Parts: sequence; C-alpha cells; structure tokens
Amino acid sequence: DVFEFHEAFAGQILANLKALDSDWYAQNQMGRKAKFGAPDMSKFNLWGGSLSIGHPFAATGVRLVQTAAKRLVKEDGQFAVVAACAAGGLGHAMVVERYP
Repeated sequence: DVFEFHEAFAGQILANLKALDSDWYAQNQMGRKAKFGAPDMSKFNLWGGSLSIGHPFAATGVRLVQTAAKRLVKEDGQFAVVAACAAGGLGHAMVVERYP
C-alpha cells in the first residue's frame, strides 16, 4: 500500500527499480523465470523522500517508519515497505503492518 525508500543515492534506486522490472535481469541474475516487477510508483514516497524532506543523520530510519505509519493511517493502507541504504554498500528493508 505504501513504499517509503531512502533515496539519498537516487541513481541506485532507479537502477534497482529497472532491474526489478527486467525479465533479462530476473533470469540471468536472480535465477527467476520472469521479472518481479517494479512497485506501483503512485505509492512510492508520495510525501517526498530524503532529498526533499531531509536526511537526519542517525535518524533516517525513524523518519522513514514515521512517514510510512502516518501514510498508512491517512491513506487507509495495511502494509508499508520501508528501505534504506547504509555506509559501505549495506542496506535494510522491512514491512510495517498497520493494526486497527
């Protein structure tokens, strides 16, 4: 229902979205028969992202989860995917579920 990604390195996000929507990449790099598909961009960082809202050092994850939670309530969604990069090529992602 909601996607909140930290896009401080926006080129990397765009490359990943393109890879998710590529049959060639899925077959040759992921061992899948078909592409996974890119997320619905009408649900992606709708209130802005780290480049427009801000990238508070050591608090980016909190900002992402807080924005996702508020969007779930306002947009009456159930699930959010939150993802961020970290130093040295690391990253994390999680699914947040809204409870009534």
